[in-house]
Amino acid sequence: MIDIAALAVKKWKGERGSLIMALHEIQNQMGYVPREATMEISSQMNVPLARIYEVLTFYNYFKLEAPGKAVISICTGTACYLKGAPALLDEFKKDLGIGVDEATSDGIFHLQCVRCLGCCGLAPVVSVNGKIYGKLKPSDIKPIIAEWREVFPAKETANAAN
Repeated sequence: MIDIAALAVKKWKGERGSLIMALHEIQNQMGYVPREATMEISSQMNVPLARIYEVLTFYNYFKLEAPGKAVISICTGTACYLKGAPALLDEFKKDLGIGVDEATSDGIFHLQCVRCLGCCGLAPVVSVNGKIYGKLKPSDIKPIIAEWREVFPAKETANAAN
């Protein structure tokens, strides 16, 4: 993990916007920016840790915790919102037992809201790891979760963590 941070620092140190670019590099490779990486960046780039966390918490793009293997993005843009996105969100929260920007305890699912997925004609829309599901109803949520549980079985995820 520190190797990824060190490489990002080496690549971007001295460049304009180097802090954000180094953080992007880490986020792109790991799916989040771990605390150990922020400490490495702080040390190597001589940037206060508070400044790094200012950037990380200001931009919605950055995540401070590892996301689940299946990232569920619920579109909350106008068309999706008006056609039922809040009910879909409620169903995901109920079925997964998590809130927005949280991951399930088994590390499989991560739930997030996004402003627009660009599929307004299919509203309401949900994306899971880039796969689009459109014209959804709350009754469609359980099958989507089941589909992704087959892709990422819980015991496989648990073994990967050990």
